[in-house]
Amino acid sequence: MTAGSRTTGQTLWVAARTLLVCTLALGVGYTALVTGIGQLALPAQANGSLLAGPGGAGAEAPVGSALIGQSFVDAEGEPLPQYFQPRPSAAGDGYDGAASGASNLGPENPDLVAAVAERRAAIAARDGVPEDAIPVDALTASSSGLDPHISPEYAALQAERVAAARAIPLEEVRALVAQFTEAPDLGVLGSPRVNVLRINLELDEREAAA
Repeated sequence: MTAGSRTTGQTLWVAARTLLVCTLALGVGYTALVTGIGQLALPAQANGSLLAGPGGAGAEAPVGSALIGQSFVDAEGEPLPQYFQPRPSAAGDGYDGAASGASNLGPENPDLVAAVAERRAAIAARDGVPEDAIPVDALTASSSGLDPHISPEYAALQAERVAAARAIPLEEVRALVAQFTEAPDLGVLGSPRVNVLRINLELDEREAAA
């Protein structure tokens, strides 16, 4: 064996050992460490922020995630009046977690203009409000198509319909909107918002307990 071949063999052996050590340390050890910290410190967030319905128990009976928007419609696709409705979605056929995305239509695109006009008319009829009182988040999809929040203004607009559909006092529903209004992150990032799934689950919990 020549000196050159010995040097090449040693180099390859060092490279192989380095690859093995890095794979174990970074690919296995680091992943296990971060996963363990997540499960111990923030188990709900680490497992997808899953929420359970009335009588459910965490991830054993999940009805959705607090991080992903979903629809509240009947078998014909009509909005259920007893639930707060989310923002429109352009993710796949709507609220498709595997197809997150926006329509990418410009503000003057005729398809978007027509869609906004249709949504405005439908919301005005459904909630019995003037078209010019409908906030923009009720009419346009988010950039992900999966935003789980609506503005407090859109939630307040829907309160009367939800109260009537559930035969509960309007002030009780308005109090829930205030209770579930989240402040901007760190006080300055984003806007106040209401998590649609959380407030709808609270309504279901109260109805089940009544």
